[in-house]
Amino acid sequence: MKKRTRVLARTPGANGSGKVAGTRLKTTTSRTAAKARNKARNKARNKARNKGRKKTENKVKKAENKAGAKTSTKAEADRSAAIERAKQTIRQLKAELADVRRRIAELQASAETDFLLGTLNRRGFERELNRSIAYVKRYHATGAVIMLDVDRLKPINDTFGHAAGDEVLKAVAATLAKMVRASDVVGRLGGDEFALLLWNLSETDARAKAQALEQAIDALTFKFGGRAVTAGASAGVAILGPQTDTHRVLEEADSAMYVRKAQRRHEAKAADA
Repeated sequence: MKKRTRVLARTPGANGSGKVAGTRLKTTTSRTAAKARNKARNKARNKARNKGRKKTENKVKKAENKAGAKTSTKAEADRSAAIERAKQTIRQLKAELADVRRRIAELQASAETDFLLGTLNRRGFERELNRSIAYVKRYHATGAVIMLDVDRLKPINDTFGHAAGDEVLKAVAATLAKMVRASDVVGRLGGDEFALLLWNLSETDARAKAQALEQAIDALTFKFGGRAVTAGASAGVAILGPQTDTHRVLEEADSAMYVRKAQRRHEAKAADA
């Protein structure tokens, strides 16, 4: 008896193949779908990651901007406060400077003023004389210096005391101040010596003025210890000019004053004789 052979039937596919070809197609389709899903999933993840990163970056940027604005506001406030402090310091320094200048002016005035008479002392008078000489040289102005020495002041001090001598000096200073103009300058150079700076005088006028000053001081009388006392004064003149030097003009006036003092002594002896 013959043995039968069983033949399996194949289902034809699109390419004429059987069921195996259909299985392969199904597997390929599944892989493609998986890839698409993975791609979509990765895309979604990347999108979410990018979105989260962007959101984080925006938050950081926002925070930085806020911090920057806060820092800028604080810096501006600090700058304004610093400027205000600097202004206050400047105002304070200006006030202190004004006070220092005022004190310097007071000290200078004190250093250039005779404490007993209130007139200029030698330092103050020489300062004014320097200015005047510069003015004379520049503008060809005229002026004169009169040096005046109080006679018999030492005997008065020795006999009646220095308080009596101070009274004489005060009376002499007051007389000189009354006989000069506001633009003129009176100074006490020391001891019994006075100097006057007179503007816009010719040599003739200056000598006439010196004589008038002598006569006014000669006319002063004082009473010390029940005795009437006179002092008197001798005056010498020097004229200011383009070639004038401060020390030279004082020396010239001083020399003229001593010549005049000797002349007055001679006149007094002749009168007594």
